Amino acid sequence: MTPKHIEEQYDAVIVGAGAAGLSAALGFHRSDAARGLREAGIEPKVLVVSKLQPLRSHTGSAEGGIAASLADMEPDEWRWHYYDTVKGGDWLVDQDAARLLAEDAPMTVINLERSGVAFSRTADGRIAQRRFGGHTSDFGARPVKRAAYSADRIGHQILHTLWQQCVHYGVDFAEEWVVTDLVLDETLTHAAGVVAFDTHAGVTHAIAARNTVLATGGAGRLFHTTSNSHDLTGDGMALALDAGLQLEDIEFVQFHPTGLAHTGILLSEASRGEGGVLRNADGDAFMASYAPGHADLAARDVVSRAIRSETDAGRGVADPRDPDGPKDCVWLDMTGIDPERMRRNLPQVVETIEDYAGLDPAKDLVPVKPTAHYTMGGIPVTTDGEVYVWDGERRNIVEGLYAAGECACVSVHGANRLGGNSLLDACLFGTRAGQAVAARVAANPVGAGTPSDPTLEEALDAAKTARDADIDALVTGAAGDAGDDDDNAYRVMADLSETMERGVAVLCDAGSIARAQVVVDGPIAERARRLRLHAEARAFNQELTAIWEARHLVRLAEVMLAATDARHESRGSLKRTDFPERDDGTCLNHSMTAADAAPLRQPVRIVDIEPGARSY
Repeated sequence: MTPKHIEEQYDAVIVGAGAAGLSAALGFHRSDAARGLREAGIEPKVLVVSKLQPLRSHTGSAEGGIAASLADMEPDEWRWHYYDTVKGGDWLVDQDAARLLAEDAPMTVINLERSGVAFSRTADGRIAQRRFGGHTSDFGARPVKRAAYSADRIGHQILHTLWQQCVHYGVDFAEEWVVTDLVLDETLTHAAGVVAFDTHAGVTHAIAARNTVLATGGAGRLFHTTSNSHDLTGDGMALALDAGLQLEDIEFVQFHPTGLAHTGILLSEASRGEGGVLRNADGDAFMASYAPGHADLAARDVVSRAIRSETDAGRGVADPRDPDGPKDCVWLDMTGIDPERMRRNLPQVVETIEDYAGLDPAKDLVPVKPTAHYTMGGIPVTTDGEVYVWDGERRNIVEGLYAAGECACVSVHGANRLGGNSLLDACLFGTRAGQAVAARVAANPVGAGTPSDPTLEEALDAAKTARDADIDALVTGAAGDAGDDDDNAYRVMADLSETMERGVAVLCDAGSIARAQVVVDGPIAERARRLRLHAEARAFNQELTAIWEARHLVRLAEVMLAATDARHESRGSLKRTDFPERDDGTCLNHSMTAADAAPLRQPVRIVDIEPGARSY
């Protein structure tokens, strides 16, 4: 008998409606397996659950481009893209996955174009491409134009196109629902579905799913200065941790070099691809000395650390709006770019600078500093998106559970992601996850929405009951029975982000990590546990969502700090000043970290590119 709280049964539930989640939905519906089911008279049931209305997903903020060796503007090959991805990731890249990424990139971009993405064009009608940091020809010989773009609004184009295609295929959406629980069996071998909270109605739903796909994005809100939108609170990764799963390489967080000073708002790498130059307080174009041959288009971790080195050496500048403030910025000089070309190719960058800094980039130097941008690590997955647990010797697949996009780690980014590879990762591996789910449904076509195993349904029902009790406790606190009425989730998140910024942003050492751990594991975790609502309403209560987000961030911060502390080397985005060198002898391994457990090590999959020196 189906428990009374099980309200729906789905063949697939996709959590998240950015590029990865929508690609998964389309990958499912467009697959040969789904087509075969429909021809057999079986209509699969697929639901996309999203915390936001889909067109507000963070994918829409991506500006610069999507990487693919189309060779539309100059010679290029997927092998060069593959090499750049491995080298850019400082060899902490699973090379079988990176090869797949590079080989399938051109068709991924072509399929996006066929779906309706309006790419910028060359004079003869080809997809236009621009240079991006770390992308080269001839295995590192010289920069290459590999990023396909749509002015500087490529994410907006991709997100709207994918959403429109999902509407065309009749995908069901549960918008502004917050997933609070990922439910697995006790052995962590089978997924049952999710518990979700409808923020409009103020009620929870237990959603049974034969397959669950997590595509919830990153966790930039862990840091005070971030390019990420306010909703990127590491939800999918925290749900996996709370369910007993691991995160892979979660210590690697990319800081984008050019965040608009003290706002965190991203100024796309395209601004340097079009000719922008970074300068210190003396006016020197300093990147040429840090990355000869690549200069301002070196990999992002290299540029971020160079900026930090310049400011630490006293060659930084202050934000013109706060001339007496800290000199922790450098100048982005775009005055050498033709103003008409700048407004044509970089409209979003120009508008951002004008609106948020009050400057004219055609005439003024623009203050920038590194901003938390991308989480390289995440939920460990295969190249088909299957979530697995590493037991120290082998990968153990969690049946019916998948992940894609920034919340997942298929390990194509290693220790540092190349620009343009994020949208590619989300679209390509999101599609593959959707196709894999469809194949799994077709392999056992027992009818759309067929109930899952009764024991899994019982676990799902129990999770819903526990979540309802949690909400009751939060509401009781609003009535004055418990909690600290002077504290709130927003203060907890602010204090957490400042602690993480001091502890592990750009540079760290054992002391800074330990100081952060003392604060996060102690008072901040306790404050998050004691949070209570300030109003009793369940429906449209934004603070309820914020409390869950704060708890997710705290859980993720604890695991990130533990993984960072355990990696005794510097690699890619992680620079430990007490272990300044890369150590391939003992550290060329993925860290696999669960909550309250020491990280396990999983060997990196090396196919045909041996670790070597990294010059950019």
